[in-house]
Amino acid sequence: MATPDVHPYDALLLVSFGGPEGPDDVVPFLENVTRGRGIPRERLEEVGKHYHLFGGRSPINDQCRELKAAIEADLAEHDIDLPVYWGNRNWDPYLSETLQQMADDGVTRAACFVTSAYSSWSSCRQYRENLWDAVDPLGDGPGPEGSPVRLDKLRHYFNHPGFVEPNVDATLAALADLPDDVRAGARLVFVTHSIPTAMNENSGDPEVTYEGGGAYVAQHRDVARVVTERVAAETGTLHEHDLVFCSRSGSPHVPWLEPDINDHLEALRDRGVPAVVMVPVGFVSDHMEVIYDLDTEAVETAERIGLPVRRAATAGIDARFVATVRDLLVERATVERGEEVARAAVGDTGPMWDACPVGCCANPRAERPALCGRGA
Repeated sequence: MATPDVHPYDALLLVSFGGPEGPDDVVPFLENVTRGRGIPRERLEEVGKHYHLFGGRSPINDQCRELKAAIEADLAEHDIDLPVYWGNRNWDPYLSETLQQMADDGVTRAACFVTSAYSSWSSCRQYRENLWDAVDPLGDGPGPEGSPVRLDKLRHYFNHPGFVEPNVDATLAALADLPDDVRAGARLVFVTHSIPTAMNENSGDPEVTYEGGGAYVAQHRDVARVVTERVAAETGTLHEHDLVFCSRSGSPHVPWLEPDINDHLEALRDRGVPAVVMVPVGFVSDHMEVIYDLDTEAVETAERIGLPVRRAATAGIDARFVATVRDLLVERATVERGEEVARAAVGDTGPMWDACPVGCCANPRAERPALCGRGA
């Protein structure tokens, strides 16, 4: 088998959110995340208690280290000689430091894999804005066009088989772990991070009308349908399913996507649903929103109301998800060389764009420059 061609790329950049790695990091990390929003320190300290339940350490950086190592091993196994770098938006290693290291190492063009699978300002465009901020200081020109490092963000992968199939298998495993007498009636509850409703409405291509008012919700619903149908094909049971949300933050006067997972569990119990499988389809690994909002808070809610509940695993470093990174890298390299390529996708949405449309996922506070869009 021929070695996959990744030209014109000479590096891969893993881009993630970042998280505190010790108790002293918690409030400074939260200040980074919320900078410019005017959130009082007292509120940050309250949120920080979630992290202190786990020793003041978020799992996300360790998960990125594991993913980076798995990607490197997968590339090597397929004879792809490409260095893999890692940079975060909100904590060490910061994107700005990683981009400087890449420039010092002589990297000229890198593909970026972001650990966020969906469209919205917070899950896509904000990463693109941060990439601009990290690249801007490197060049002598007025902006990233003067930088010695060019970055291309790999496309959204929420509907890539390598992300969806691990979620299907994880859901099947969680169902199998339920007691026999409640399994057939269990409801699949797909969970993702809540965002302001206005952010959802402005997510995706502004020229397209989406189910649910925006691409963020529409994309999650598409994946939820696929997983539910695949589970039915394996088990012979078509489970009812819902999309719900966790980790709401911000002013109580600003509408956010609902229902909250805890409220929804109570509503399902009141309706006589015998059991629930929570599927954290909005997350690629066990972030704090998974181990606290679901494994801690939601499980406590379920136990209090007597509702059997299981939580499906995230994709993490499943070999199929790791291979997705390689597939997207080779796909984009082929596109950049002007060659035809097959794009893997399941569900109704179809393969996503390589470069984000002008005006998609608008910044809710002020327009800012961003990399990796059309004309950018």
